[in-house]
Amino acid sequence: MNLISFYTDENFPFPVVEFLRAFGYDVLTAKEAGNANQKIPDENVLAYAISKERTVLTRNRRDFI
Repeated sequence: MNLISFYTDENFPFPVVEFLRAFGYDVLTAKEAGNANQKIPDENVLAYAISKERTVLTRNRRDFI
């Protein structure tokens, strides 16, 4: 079974990352990718996720919906 691969921005709660991983999901965080604390624009967050074939997980509804 192919599960979705996710990329979380730096504001996404880590306990949710751990929960998803416990169920077998591939989750890459901004910190793990070396992208934390750099004030990367939202469009670059999305571009990075696309380049890695990942779906963005964020709490930033205002800019991503």
